[in-house]
Amino acid sequence: MKSGPAQHIQDANLTTSVEALFKSVDAWQTGHFLLSSGLHSDQYMQCQRILQYPIHGMHLARALATKMLTAGIKPKAVVGPALGAVHLEVFMALAFNEILNSGEAATDTNSKRHGAQDQVRAIFAERAENGKDFVIRRGIELAQGEEVVVVEDVTTTGGSAKRVVELLTAMGAKTLAVGTIIDRSGGLAKFEQPFFALEQLNLKTYDADACPMCQAGSQPVKPGSSKK
Repeated sequence: MKSGPAQHIQDANLTTSVEALFKSVDAWQTGHFLLSSGLHSDQYMQCQRILQYPIHGMHLARALATKMLTAGIKPKAVVGPALGAVHLEVFMALAFNEILNSGEAATDTNSKRHGAQDQVRAIFAERAENGKDFVIRRGIELAQGEEVVVVEDVTTTGGSAKRVVELLTAMGAKTLAVGTIIDRSGGLAKFEQPFFALEQLNLKTYDADACPMCQAGSQPVKPGSSKK
């Protein structure tokens, strides 16, 4: 069954809104941007400006992990597309480990429950040589039927997350859900799996040939990491 609009965060612990948190570190930017989807926009969320701060990163990750766990989703691994989710997938795995272990610090290596086989893993998928598909390298393997969630920092069309899901399916893993910090599609991004977002926004995007900023003579800035 296809997912509906992203399920939003309603967590008393998230005392600062996602938008306010982004703006506090100049991660919410305005201008003329070329997104990794190939679309143009006058607004861009540079999540690495947030995720460079571990306390902020864990704050967001705990909120998103809590939403998934409340829905009964308990993954064995968190997978994110590089480079945007490289930090996020680690924070998410730490959050799952902490919550599943009743708040015990996920960095406490003395815990008997923190053997490698007991931990929710953090894995990143990187671009294949064709620049479109994703691969998981460096000897990282997934067991047949291993239950995972896919996370990304910002969702516009969901294309990157969908390609990661396709990769995981081909590897024999089972994707339980997809999560994002910000769904900027206004609910238009759809997945076969349940979809969770901390904040959903309806921010305008434009094809290059219909972009009013381009028509006004502005040149887009490409702030993301994709070669697209």
